[in-house]
Amino acid sequence: MTPAEWRVVDAVRHGLTNRQIAARGGVSLDAVKFHVANAVAKLGLDGRAALRSWTGVPAGSAPHRALHRPAVRETTMSGSLSLGAIGQVSRPVGDIDRAVEWYRDVLGLPHLYTYGDLAFFDCGGVRLFLSAESGTAVGEPSVLYFRVDDMHAAYQELRTRGVEFEGAPHLIFRHESGLEEWMAFFKDPDGHLLAIMAQLLADCAAERLS
Repeated sequence: MTPAEWRVVDAVRHGLTNRQIAARGGVSLDAVKFHVANAVAKLGLDGRAALRSWTGVPAGSAPHRALHRPAVRETTMSGSLSLGAIGQVSRPVGDIDRAVEWYRDVLGLPHLYTYGDLAFFDCGGVRLFLSAESGTAVGEPSVLYFRVDDMHAAYQELRTRGVEFEGAPHLIFRHESGLEEWMAFFKDPDGHLLAIMAQLLADCAAERLS
C-alpha cells in the first residue's frame, strides 16, 4: 500500500470515521473513501469494517522487525504476559487552547507538543494526553494506556484470555526521530476504555543509532 493508504488504514483501525480522517488529515472526504477502497481491494478484505481487525504492519516498521525475529517471539509469546507501567492517561477537554494554557501555566506541567486538537504533557514520566471533545464526552472516564514491550505479542496473548479489542494494533504517530507509537484499544467489564501502547524505533532509525 502507499503511505497515504497506510495512514488511512491506521486511522480506520483507530476508530475514526471517514469524515474525521478527512478533517484531521486536511484532505477531502472523497480522497479518504478512495484510499479506503484501494486498501480494501489490495488486501482482499470484505469491506471497511474488516480493516478494524486486520493486523498487518508496513515493511520497515518497528513491529514488522519484531514479527520477523522468531527467537524473540518465542520468548515473548510464552503466555507470561505482564503489562508494564501506565505510560499515558487521556482526558477529554472542551477547548484545547484553554486547556494547554491552564495545564502548562497554572499547573506548571512540561508541555511536550500539540498536534491539531491533541496536546501532550509530561507528568513525571507518565504522559498526559488531552483531546478536544464536545458535548457529554468531556465527562467520560480517562483512558489508561499500559506499556508493553511487544505490541503484537501482547495483543495476541490478551485475545487468548478473552479480551475483545476495538481494532488491531495500529500506528498512532511517527516522530521525526523515527520513534513509532503503536496502540490497541479494549474495554474493561464496565465498558471503560483501556489500551496497550508501545514506543518502538523503525528500521531506519535503529540503523542510524547502531
